[in-house]
Amino acid sequence: MPVSRYSKPEFNPYGDDAPQPTEEHWPAPRATTPVTAVVEVPGSKSLTNRELVLSALADSPSLLRSPLHSRDSDLMVEALRSLGTTVTRVDGSGRFGPDLAITPADELLGSTTIDCGLAGTVMRFLPPVAALALGPTTFDGDEGARRRPMATTISSLRSLGVDIGDDGRAALPFTVHGSGRVTGGALTIDASASSQFVSGLLLAAARFDDGLELRHSGARLPSQPHIEMTVAALRGRGVEVAVGAAHDSWTVPSGPISGAEVAIEPDLSNAAPFLAAALVTGGRVTITGWPDATTQVGADLADILPLFGATVERSAGALTVTGGERIRGIQIDLSTGGELAPTVVALAALATEPSEITGIGHIRHHETDRLAALATEINQLGGDVTELPDGLAVNPRPLHGGVWSSYADHRMATAGAVIGLAVDGVLVHDIASTSKTMPEFPELWRHMLTGGA
Repeated sequence: MPVSRYSKPEFNPYGDDAPQPTEEHWPAPRATTPVTAVVEVPGSKSLTNRELVLSALADSPSLLRSPLHSRDSDLMVEALRSLGTTVTRVDGSGRFGPDLAITPADELLGSTTIDCGLAGTVMRFLPPVAALALGPTTFDGDEGARRRPMATTISSLRSLGVDIGDDGRAALPFTVHGSGRVTGGALTIDASASSQFVSGLLLAAARFDDGLELRHSGARLPSQPHIEMTVAALRGRGVEVAVGAAHDSWTVPSGPISGAEVAIEPDLSNAAPFLAAALVTGGRVTITGWPDATTQVGADLADILPLFGATVERSAGALTVTGGERIRGIQIDLSTGGELAPTVVALAALATEPSEITGIGHIRHHETDRLAALATEINQLGGDVTELPDGLAVNPRPLHGGVWSSYADHRMATAGAVIGLAVDGVLVHDIASTSKTMPEFPELWRHMLTGGA
């Protein structure tokens, strides 16, 4: 894992051991009073990209209201356009950008290259779609994307008869030689590294000639709620999905996918650092647009944050978190909500007792090795974090300022912002990495600290 190195300046107002701010170093604001704010966050990346894929495979046009506009969603839009889908921005009522009107192509066409960036949803959801296109589609992405596990996607499509050229790498870059159809049928995979392997196949399964009977054979299946989100999105488009009693098998018959008008929920996982600010500062933060029922894993925050000592209140369309006198240590299995781990670990580093967060071994394969990255960055600020086989043990210690490296990972960047609320002189390297799912993060963070919405 790469470790950032910075030279020590002659004089530094942030402290003798902390580098000076630069354009790449964002001074994380230090909270001097309890935060009191109402925050609206942009749409869910997970929902937006699933609905974009289903809209491209549908039998009629669709309209996505209040979708996310970020690097990940933009990469998905451009990828679908390159396959022949028409995606148009139209006026909407959302604060964060226009709605999206999607018209499916009469026939998906390959002979293109898709830039996955660092988006797991693009690199894992679109190869099955490309298999339904005529012609070769090459997938590539950022340097970090080439390190992400792709063997299951490649081997599963090969088992379904799809020709894929990867020069034996089982990773990006690779080329899907689409024939315009996929036979489908029975398939067993090991999705232990990511639930996205399951979701990617399910999203396209109804367009396979024989549908799909998919079974997971691994010891564990991480981020189960993301698969439930995929199933709910399919059912919302009129696709029948039968889920096995053990939630490790899924059957999707061949059939149409309906066009639809879909309102995208706010991204509840992206609300995590803002709600954490209430605990760190002993303040009160309200997130608007909180759904009454959802498949998003961010909904677990309503149960997780009270373990740290917060008070959580639900009202019509909002969730409010109020911090207590201190942040308590916790013991938690976070296997269903690994994407919440960076915020949870940041809170644990600021707690008054030790914590142990387990069930998150799979986040070693996210945008970066998040377990190693979190341990490295907290320890560099004076903390005491030990890597476990599937998690982290956090023994709180007084922290000091310094550079917090993001590793091009949006959730690492926001975790650094949470730490910076309580520690002077934290400089987040590459805060722009938040553009992956929330380009507005620095502005929203500033508004929160000044009581804005």
